[in-house]
Amino acid sequence: MSLIVENMKFLRKHFKNLTQYEISDKIAVSRSRYASYETGRIEVPIDVLIRLSKFYNITIDVMLKVDLTTVSLEHLMKLDNNRILLPLKMDDEGNDNYIELIPQRASAGYLEGYADAEYIENLDAFTLPFLTTGKHRAFQIQGDSMLPLQSGSYVVGKLVERMADLKKEKTYVVLTRNEGCTYKRVIPHPRKKTLELIPDNPNYEKFEVPYHDVLEMWEFACAIETSDMKN
Repeated sequence: MSLIVENMKFLRKHFKNLTQYEISDKIAVSRSRYASYETGRIEVPIDVLIRLSKFYNITIDVMLKVDLTTVSLEHLMKLDNNRILLPLKMDDEGNDNYIELIPQRASAGYLEGYADAEYIENLDAFTLPFLTTGKHRAFQIQGDSMLPLQSGSYVVGKLVERMADLKKEKTYVVLTRNEGCTYKRVIPHPRKKTLELIPDNPNYEKFEVPYHDVLEMWEFACAIETSDMKN
Protein backbone atom coordinates (compact mmCIF):
# COMPACT_ATOMS: atom_id res chain seq x y z
CA MET A 1 0.00 0.00 0.00
CA SER A 2 1.36 3.44 -0.94
CA LEU A 3 2.70 5.92 1.59
CA ILE A 4 0.11 8.57 0.74
CA VAL A 5 -2.69 6.08 1.48
CA GLU A 6 -1.27 5.26 4.91
CA ASN A 7 -0.70 8.94 5.65
CA MET A 8 -4.25 9.88 4.64
CA LYS A 9 -5.68 7.30 7.04
CA PHE A 10 -3.31 8.33 9.81
CA LEU A 11 -4.03 12.05 9.46
CA ARG A 12 -7.77 11.52 9.34
CA LYS A 13 -7.93 9.19 12.36
CA HIS A 14 -5.15 10.40 14.63
CA PHE A 15 -4.50 14.01 13.65
CA LYS A 16 -8.09 15.22 13.19
CA ASN A 17 -10.17 12.29 14.53
CA LEU A 18 -12.59 12.40 11.60
CA THR A 19 -14.74 9.82 9.84
CA GLN A 20 -14.51 9.30 6.09
CA TYR A 21 -17.83 11.11 5.75
CA GLU A 22 -16.48 14.13 7.61
CA ILE A 23 -13.19 14.43 5.71
CA SER A 24 -14.86 13.89 2.33
CA ASP A 25 -17.21 16.77 3.15
CA LYS A 26 -14.24 18.96 4.16
CA ILE A 27 -12.43 18.43 0.84
CA ALA A 28 -15.55 18.32 -1.37
CA VAL A 29 -15.44 14.76 -2.70
CA SER A 30 -17.95 11.95 -2.31
CA ARG A 31 -17.53 9.52 0.58
CA SER A 32 -17.25 6.57 -1.79
CA ARG A 33 -14.53 8.26 -3.84
CA TYR A 34 -12.59 9.19 -0.72
CA ALA A 35 -12.87 5.60 0.51
CA SER A 36 -11.38 4.48 -2.81
CA TYR A 37 -8.41 6.78 -2.21
CA GLU A 38 -7.80 5.26 1.24
CA THR A 39 -7.96 1.70 -0.07
CA GLY A 40 -5.65 2.51 -2.97
CA ARG A 41 -8.19 1.57 -5.63
CA ILE A 42 -8.03 5.06 -7.13
CA GLU A 43 -4.91 7.22 -7.35
CA VAL A 44 -5.24 10.48 -5.43
CA PRO A 45 -5.35 13.33 -8.01
CA ILE A 46 -3.28 16.46 -7.56
CA ASP A 47 -6.29 18.70 -6.86
CA VAL A 48 -7.32 16.46 -3.97
CA LEU A 49 -3.74 16.40 -2.66
CA ILE A 50 -3.77 20.20 -2.67
CA ARG A 51 -7.05 20.28 -0.73
CA LEU A 52 -5.72 17.76 1.80
CA SER A 53 -2.50 19.75 2.17
CA LYS A 54 -4.44 22.94 2.91
CA PHE A 55 -6.83 21.21 5.30
CA TYR A 56 -4.15 19.47 7.37
CA ASN A 57 -1.64 22.32 7.01
CA ILE A 58 0.99 19.80 5.90
CA THR A 59 2.97 20.11 2.68
CA ILE A 60 2.35 17.72 -0.19
CA ASP A 61 6.06 16.79 -0.10
CA VAL A 62 5.68 15.53 3.47
CA MET A 63 2.48 13.61 2.74
CA LEU A 64 4.11 11.86 -0.22
CA LYS A 65 7.59 11.19 1.20
CA VAL A 66 7.38 10.79 4.98
CA ASP A 67 5.78 7.92 6.89
CA LEU A 68 3.85 9.99 9.41
CA THR A 69 2.89 6.90 11.40
CA THR A 70 6.50 6.52 12.56
CA VAL A 71 7.19 10.12 13.59
CA SER A 72 5.85 12.06 16.55
CA LEU A 73 3.54 14.86 15.52
CA GLU A 74 5.52 17.02 17.97
CA HIS A 75 8.16 17.17 15.23
CA LEU A 76 5.79 18.95 12.85
CA MET A 77 7.15 22.49 12.93
CA LYS A 78 5.18 25.42 11.57
CA LEU A 79 6.38 27.39 8.57
CA ASP A 80 3.75 30.08 8.02
CA ASN A 81 0.68 28.48 6.42
CA ASN A 82 2.42 25.21 5.70
CA ARG A 83 3.79 22.58 8.01
CA ILE A 84 7.08 20.84 7.41
CA LEU A 85 8.46 17.80 9.12
CA LEU A 86 11.79 18.46 10.77
CA PRO A 87 13.39 15.14 11.71
CA LEU A 88 15.77 15.52 14.64
CA LYS A 89 18.92 13.52 15.33
CA MET A 90 18.90 12.53 19.01
CA ASP A 91 21.65 11.31 21.31
CA ASP A 92 21.23 8.28 23.59
CA GLU A 93 19.59 10.45 26.24
CA GLY A 94 17.03 11.95 23.87
CA ASN A 95 18.69 15.36 23.51
CA ASP A 96 18.53 17.12 20.14
CA ASN A 97 21.62 19.34 20.47
CA TYR A 98 23.30 17.72 17.49
CA ILE A 99 24.17 19.96 14.54
CA GLU A 100 23.77 17.91 11.37
CA LEU A 101 26.43 18.54 8.72
CA ILE A 102 25.45 19.00 5.08
CA PRO A 103 28.61 19.12 2.92
CA GLN A 104 28.42 20.48 -0.61
CA ARG A 105 28.51 17.00 -2.15
CA ALA A 106 25.35 16.15 -0.19
CA SER A 107 23.42 19.36 -0.80
CA ALA A 108 21.48 17.99 -3.77
CA GLY A 109 20.44 15.00 -1.68
CA TYR A 110 19.34 17.30 1.14
CA LEU A 111 16.63 18.78 -1.08
CA GLU A 112 15.14 15.31 -1.40
CA GLY A 113 15.92 14.11 2.12
CA TYR A 114 15.34 17.12 4.40
CA ALA A 115 12.02 15.63 5.57
CA ASP A 116 13.26 12.02 5.71
CA ALA A 117 14.07 10.91 9.25
CA GLU A 118 16.34 8.10 8.02
CA TYR A 119 18.33 10.49 5.81
CA ILE A 120 18.82 12.96 8.68
CA GLU A 121 19.82 10.16 11.06
CA ASN A 122 22.64 9.14 8.70
CA LEU A 123 24.18 12.63 8.43
CA ASP A 124 27.40 13.38 10.30
CA ALA A 125 26.73 15.59 13.32
CA PHE A 126 28.59 17.53 15.99
CA THR A 127 27.90 19.91 18.87
CA LEU A 128 28.97 23.46 19.70
CA PRO A 129 28.68 24.30 23.41
CA PHE A 130 27.92 27.98 22.77
CA LEU A 131 24.84 27.18 20.66
CA THR A 132 22.40 25.97 23.27
CA THR A 133 18.97 27.18 22.17
CA GLY A 134 17.12 26.38 18.97
CA LYS A 135 17.74 23.81 16.27
CA HIS A 136 20.91 24.22 14.19
CA ARG A 137 22.39 22.70 11.02
CA ALA A 138 25.69 23.34 9.22
CA PHE A 139 25.73 23.88 5.45
CA GLN A 140 28.86 24.00 3.30
CA ILE A 141 28.72 26.89 0.86
CA GLN A 142 30.16 26.95 -2.64
CA GLY A 143 31.32 29.87 -4.74
CA ASP A 144 32.27 33.46 -3.93
CA SER A 145 28.89 35.19 -3.90
CA MET A 146 29.12 35.87 -0.15
CA LEU A 147 32.69 37.13 0.25
CA PRO A 148 34.64 37.40 2.49
CA LEU A 149 33.25 33.96 3.36
CA GLN A 150 35.28 31.55 1.25
CA SER A 151 33.98 28.69 -0.88
CA GLY A 152 34.08 25.51 1.18
CA SER A 153 33.28 27.26 4.46
CA TYR A 154 30.44 26.06 6.65
CA VAL A 155 27.57 28.26 7.78
CA VAL A 156 25.83 27.08 10.94
CA GLY A 157 22.23 28.24 10.88
CA LYS A 158 19.42 28.34 13.42
CA LEU A 159 16.02 27.18 12.20
CA VAL A 160 13.50 29.96 11.52
CA GLU A 161 9.96 28.65 11.84
CA ARG A 162 7.97 31.61 10.44
CA MET A 163 8.44 34.15 7.68
CA ALA A 164 7.44 36.81 10.19
CA ASP A 165 10.57 36.01 12.21
CA LEU A 166 12.96 36.86 9.37
CA LYS A 167 15.16 39.90 10.01
CA LYS A 168 15.66 42.31 7.13
CA GLU A 169 19.11 42.17 5.50
CA LYS A 170 20.38 39.40 7.78
CA THR A 171 21.93 36.32 6.17
CA TYR A 172 20.21 32.94 5.91
CA VAL A 173 20.61 29.54 4.37
CA VAL A 174 17.40 29.15 2.37
CA LEU A 175 16.21 25.81 1.01
CA THR A 176 13.87 26.17 -1.97
CA ARG A 177 12.27 23.74 -4.37
CA ASN A 178 14.00 25.23 -7.43
CA GLU A 179 17.31 26.60 -6.13
CA GLY A 180 18.12 24.00 -3.47
CA CYS A 181 20.35 25.35 -0.67
CA THR A 182 21.55 28.91 -1.07
CA TYR A 183 23.19 31.29 1.41
CA LYS A 184 22.25 34.93 0.87
CA ARG A 185 21.25 38.16 2.56
CA VAL A 186 17.46 38.25 2.76
CA ILE A 187 14.82 40.97 2.48
CA PRO A 188 11.26 39.72 3.00
CA HIS A 189 8.46 41.28 0.95
CA PRO A 190 5.25 40.26 2.77
CA ARG A 191 2.88 42.02 0.38
CA LYS A 192 4.39 40.27 -2.63
CA LYS A 193 4.92 37.08 -0.59
CA THR A 194 8.49 36.80 -1.85
CA LEU A 195 11.99 36.76 -0.41
CA GLU A 196 14.65 38.91 -2.05
CA LEU A 197 17.98 37.05 -1.91
CA ILE A 198 21.01 39.34 -2.21
CA PRO A 199 24.65 38.24 -2.61
CA ASP A 200 27.27 40.30 -0.77
CA ASN A 201 29.52 40.09 -3.83
CA PRO A 202 28.31 42.84 -6.23
CA ASN A 203 29.37 40.74 -9.21
CA TYR A 204 26.30 38.56 -8.63
CA GLU A 205 22.67 39.45 -9.26
CA LYS A 206 19.99 39.44 -6.60
CA PHE A 207 16.83 37.43 -7.21
CA GLU A 208 13.46 36.70 -5.62
CA VAL A 209 11.75 33.47 -4.63
CA PRO A 210 8.05 33.11 -3.74
CA TYR A 211 7.09 32.06 -0.24
CA HIS A 212 5.51 28.85 -1.49
CA ASP A 213 8.86 27.67 -2.90
CA VAL A 214 10.62 28.01 0.46
CA LEU A 215 11.05 24.75 2.37
CA GLU A 216 13.42 25.76 5.18
CA MET A 217 15.16 28.90 6.49
CA TRP A 218 18.26 28.90 8.72
CA GLU A 219 19.49 32.15 10.27
CA PHE A 220 23.28 32.66 10.42
CA ALA A 221 24.63 31.66 13.83
CA CYS A 222 28.34 31.24 13.09
CA ALA A 223 30.74 30.27 10.30
CA ILE A 224 33.51 27.67 10.20
CA GLU A 225 36.33 28.47 7.77
CA THR A 226 38.22 25.58 6.19
CA SER A 227 41.11 27.61 4.73
CA ASP A 228 43.29 30.55 5.77
CA MET A 229 41.80 33.98 5.14
CA LYS A 230 43.86 36.14 2.79
CA ASN A 231 44.84 39.62 3.91
